[in-house]
Amino acid sequence: MKRALVLFVVVFGLYSCNEILGKVEFEKVKWDDREATIKNVDTLTSGQSYLSIYSQINSYSHKKIYNLTAMVSLRNTSIKDSIYLFKIDYFDSDGSLFKSYIDNPIFIRPMETVDIVIGEVEVAGGTGPNFILDWKTPENCPEPIFEGVMTSTSGQQGLSFITQAKRIK
Repeated sequence: MKRALVLFVVVFGLYSCNEILGKVEFEKVKWDDREATIKNVDTLTSGQSYLSIYSQINSYSHKKIYNLTAMVSLRNTSIKDSIYLFKIDYFDSDGSLFKSYIDNPIFIRPMETVDIVIGEVEVAGGTGPNFILDWKTPENCPEPIFEGVMTSTSGQQGLSFITQAKRIK
């Protein structure tokens, strides 16, 4: 009886650990709470940026792939003005639209950062996903900064690197 109880506790404990690690949940942005009503949209300066991220990377050969957690960091660099995002589109490695994060314009407050986390288990983007971000700022407002932060840990080794968006319009 004791052996059965010990075996049950060990198996349950191992199963529980896998469940916790396999279902890590990150705080999701509540996009509806950020919807912006913009008056005089014609007075805003427009831009479009391209941001590469990596859900996976190759190691040793094209057959060995490591999954990464990717964080897209959306930063308002203005100390006084909100900025507006009109499109946050995520494309997979094949260039197909994978997900649109917003349907309506959103705001980012002065000096605020909003993060989108693409978990390590979310590998549908492949090795070369990217974002297209359409944004608008008030006149004389500094441009936003968009960065990708990729991380992974395995055993005692860790990997991290960043990418920075490039303005394309």
